[in-house]
Amino acid sequence: MALDPNELRACFGRFATGVTVVTCAGDAGRPHGATVNAFTAVSLDPALCQVTLTRSSRAARYLDGAPFTVNILAADQLGVAVHFAGRPRETEPVWAPGAAAPVLAGTAATISCAPWRRYDGGDHLLVLGEVTGITVTDRPPLLFFGGQFHQLGERSHGSPWLGSLDCPSSGWFQPETTFTPRRRSAPLAG
Repeated sequence: MALDPNELRACFGRFATGVTVVTCAGDAGRPHGATVNAFTAVSLDPALCQVTLTRSSRAARYLDGAPFTVNILAADQLGVAVHFAGRPRETEPVWAPGAAAPVLAGTAATISCAPWRRYDGGDHLLVLGEVTGITVTDRPPLLFFGGQFHQLGERSHGSPWLGSLDCPSSGWFQPETTFTPRRRSAPLAG
């Protein structure tokens, strides 16, 4: 069954995301950036994150084996998001030196990455980076939902764990608790 690409895009758009600009060194070492909302944390050990880039983009080419920075945009950086999404603004974004690659000033957070792996993602490339440094501010993030930019609203009340046994504040186990694995009397049948 063939899916209508517009319907699929609308469906994917029902998932609210943050907005990032992936930055790297471009031609002649000049800073280059691309707005990306397909970003995810992958692993804590090793520390890995992933960005998904349109295969035909310059950023995908520049990131081939090169360090990059994931700039998590702050709520007041809508102009920066639009600038790097292909609609340049008169006022250039403000750059700052970064540990791995160029960094944008005024973000909610930055994640510096060394290249880790690249994977085929159809018309996109999945680019994994090993996190080599982070900077976190208290600035609220810019959000994207339903094809539009948003800001955080009122905070929901209640625990996000909703009674889960994994709730870190439920008191099920004390931090010093240790567990002894059960010994099996016979191997499991295969």
